[in-house]
Amino acid sequence: MVNIGVLAGGDSSLLPKDQELYVGVDGGCLKLLEKGLPLDMAVGDFDSISETDLSKIRTQAKQVVQSVPEKNDTDLELALKAVFKDYPDAAVTVYGAFGGRLDHFLSNIFLPTDPDLAPYMEQIQLVDGQNRLIYRPVGCHEIQPDPTKPYVGFMPVGQGRVEITGAKYPLHPENYFLKAMYGSNEFLDQPIQVSLDRGYLVIVYSKDRG
Repeated sequence: MVNIGVLAGGDSSLLPKDQELYVGVDGGCLKLLEKGLPLDMAVGDFDSISETDLSKIRTQAKQVVQSVPEKNDTDLELALKAVFKDYPDAAVTVYGAFGGRLDHFLSNIFLPTDPDLAPYMEQIQLVDGQNRLIYRPVGCHEIQPDPTKPYVGFMPVGQGRVEITGAKYPLHPENYFLKAMYGSNEFLDQPIQVSLDRGYLVIVYSKDRG
């Protein structure tokens, strides 16, 4: 399994230097180059980039996937599809996906809604300084603690019913209540067991600003 770092257009400060491959998404390509990191794949419509910068990207990228601005997918969706086409077993960490335009932010949260990305949801995580977001499909899953982020939230997508066991705030049929986001839960020095009967699950590790 190859570890791939994908840099969208947001904050790049957490991007590590130990990824096996690096993918830039639109303006994220320039940020990769500014950090002196390889640009193994550049993806986007590049409509907000000058011709000079686009020429720089084309010169230094090992592979360029350019789309037209009028398209059905976001640039990040296109990038992930290109990654999984070439590396179907990849573990992908996306940086710079939060903040910025709200429509982009929401599109990034709900990536597995795209049927082409749904089969790879367990291989994708989105990370910034305060949050780590992962996905899980229908079924039962063991969610491991993250020592750097004490809080965990569960968001069912697709009208699924969630059960949570082993957490500070369990959720079972006896105490079930419907919410779009079951946030601010906590680990109890053990993994949490979570199950979902339809759709998919967005799991958010988080911490307070500090």
